Amino acid sequence: MNTRLGVSRPVVHLTPAELAASPERFLNRELSWLDFDARVLALASNPDVPLLERAKFVAIFAQNLDEFFQVRVAGLKDQVAAGLGKLTADGLTAAQQLREIHERISLLVSQAEDVFIEQLVPVLASAGIVFSSYDDLDAEDRSFLETVFEERIFPVLTPLAVDPGHPFPYISDLSLNLAVVVNDPVTGEHRFARVKVPNLLPRFVVMPDGERFIPLEQVIASHLDVLFPGMEPGTHYAFRVTRNADLTVEEEEADDLLETIELELRRRRFGRAVRLEIDTNASQEILELLTEELDLQASDVYRFSGPLDLGGLFGLMTLDRPDLKDEPWAPITQPRLTSTDPDEPVDFFSVIRDRDVLVHHPYESFSTSVEEFIRQASYDPAVLAIKLTLYRTSSDTSIIESLVRAAERGKQVAALVELKARFDEKKNIGWAKELEKAGVHVIYGLMGLKIHTKTTLVVREEHDGIRRYSHIGTGNYNPKTARLYEDIGLLTADPAVGSDLTQLFNLLTGFARDPEFSKLLIAPSRVRPGIAELIANEAALGSNGHIILKMNSLVDAALIDSLYAASQAGTRVDLIVRGICCLRPGVPGLSENINVRSIVGRFLEHSRIYYFAHGTDGAPVYYIGSADLMPRNLDRRVEALVPVEDSQLKERLQQILDVNLEDDHLAWRLGPDTMWNRVVASDGNSGSFDTHRRFQALALEPRN
Repeated sequence: MNTRLGVSRPVVHLTPAELAASPERFLNRELSWLDFDARVLALASNPDVPLLERAKFVAIFAQNLDEFFQVRVAGLKDQVAAGLGKLTADGLTAAQQLREIHERISLLVSQAEDVFIEQLVPVLASAGIVFSSYDDLDAEDRSFLETVFEERIFPVLTPLAVDPGHPFPYISDLSLNLAVVVNDPVTGEHRFARVKVPNLLPRFVVMPDGERFIPLEQVIASHLDVLFPGMEPGTHYAFRVTRNADLTVEEEEADDLLETIELELRRRRFGRAVRLEIDTNASQEILELLTEELDLQASDVYRFSGPLDLGGLFGLMTLDRPDLKDEPWAPITQPRLTSTDPDEPVDFFSVIRDRDVLVHHPYESFSTSVEEFIRQASYDPAVLAIKLTLYRTSSDTSIIESLVRAAERGKQVAALVELKARFDEKKNIGWAKELEKAGVHVIYGLMGLKIHTKTTLVVREEHDGIRRYSHIGTGNYNPKTARLYEDIGLLTADPAVGSDLTQLFNLLTGFARDPEFSKLLIAPSRVRPGIAELIANEAALGSNGHIILKMNSLVDAALIDSLYAASQAGTRVDLIVRGICCLRPGVPGLSENINVRSIVGRFLEHSRIYYFAHGTDGAPVYYIGSADLMPRNLDRRVEALVPVEDSQLKERLQQILDVNLEDDHLAWRLGPDTMWNRVVASDGNSGSFDTHRRFQALALEPRN
């Protein structure tokens, strides 16, 4: 099991003063992201993780890498092609980054193959889950596969020849294919053909015993004579192509954003190829043909000795083997939202009016808190309006149904659907059209900005006048991910928060310039200066200051420099960064007072909590919300951070931070040499303080 990850980049040749002015004070964004994916892969090697969960982490690693190529590598290649010479904060050109990325990924994919083939395959076999080769099967097994091929596989295959009458076929993004050399027995000619492995079929064919799995491409390859009758199939090799899948929208030239996004989605299918994955045994002839036709370089090619597309290992999670999975976790209902009468649900509005409610997912249920809040608002006759931002959601949500119901009952309903949510554009267009048909006022994002904030505003007429109820969260309105992602949400009737959200929604749906917000920090106008001011306040207190920031990614150079200044002033800074971290901690004279750790485990750490021990008036302040400290969040997105002011809820947030900082089981620590080291217990043994298990235990404890 890996205990140290990354590529060591010490800075011993620089003095603290030189480093403070050098690009080397920053870590590279792309390489830091790859370090995160390496931490995911490390979970697959951890014997403490249930076996099928280990296979799942290999799949997550592979799918993360797919997206990295589709977006990040593709973007760097575009910069090189355009001749852009702009340097990153750490002083690298796009071409230099691509070279370092290639070296790092070559090592990672080799490690992933080793984890799967050398570590997981033997242990899975001993547990009755056998990855077999077609060559190892007996006559009875092959007879079974022949039936499967004829009935389920052959009808959906389309072999495509390449010759003067058949140009090289288009290879779709992330598709698995067979490159086949076909021999003509009459003319003696050798021809190339491509067979696409259908992605609508399972990645592995399950044998009748339910224990053996055969890669789908091997089943197809064993029947090539059926696909090319009268010909002699020769060598064949599996390959896979990754294309640029980032969405480019010239918004200032778009008269209709919805129409423009739909057009770009069609164009995305034909993005430039950026990676070729291929069987390590592929001939030089086939390799040259593919790289030439796909316009790729040798550095874009990655060879594999095992099966391609390890993301297909997700299919193992459907096996009925609870003994090889994490023990199921059923989220509890937040205690203050729990009814004592099973036939009479809690009146959310009276509970929230009495005192703010904090919900912590997935330990506390999303469906019985956030979805129920919107559901009650949809049928409550006193509710006049519901306004909500929708960045990502899923087909099993009740939120869309609630918004439709509210509109049908005559309530004013506005949904801001972000059409530019990467890889969810098509789904969001579908939701938007469905909501529009029901009479919901749908706003398709803003020109030049993504609406990333997770906010809901409910306007209710009560006996003493109009009252506004708000939800502000760190995660999307997506019940599926709410069972897998760690997130936090605040339900409040605070008039100031409600007024701020009213201003925000009016800004998003109408016309406004620089509205005033009394409590919320809103990006792109107020999050950056607000966080910078809070950091400076703690730095001014020197060693008496304390900052704890929990987030997904820390990239922004200006705020990183602010944190360096705080450290140099003696202020203690604890950073809990799940993914990308471009800050170099622990460097004497620069960042010796900064500690960086990452929690990676069963649930995806996704919440953002920002703690400043003295705030702006000497009292501790806690903010939660949607914004990471990245330029895109601070400058190019609409984000919202809300202060949590209830004393009991502050204690809960501090407890969450303390648990994350105490973890010695899932945690990794970033060193000044840029290497990530697994945190171990004080006695040097495997740690026993697991963040996720601790929160499960806390959720089950009685609370007021």
